[in-house]
Amino acid sequence: MTNTSTLNSVERACAELLRNGQAVTFTAVSARTGLGRTTLYRDAILRGVIEENRHRAAASGTLTALTDEITTLRAALDTLATSVRRHEEQLRKLTSRNN
Repeated sequence: MTNTSTLNSVERACAELLRNGQAVTFTAVSARTGLGRTTLYRDAILRGVIEENRHRAAASGTLTALTDEITTLRAALDTLATSVRRHEEQLRKLTSRNN
C-alpha cells in the first residue's frame, strides 16, 4: 500500500516536470523523488499517477504549462500584495504616532 507522503512526492515530481516543460518519465520521477524505478513500476498507484501525467502532458501540451504558470504567478502576487498591505499598515501606525 502506498503511503500519502510517497504519493505526494510522486505527484509533486510530476507537476514540477510538467511545469518545467520536461517529459514525465519513470527515470525523471525517480531522480526527483529518490524512489527506485522498480518501486514506481511495481506500485500500481504510483505507476498510475505517472502514466496519467504522461498522458495529460501529451494531450494538453503548452496549455497546461501556461495554466500552471498563471497559478504560480497569482500565488506570488497574492503573497506580495499581503506583504505590501502589512507594510502600509505599519507606516500608517508610525505616521499617526509621530503626528
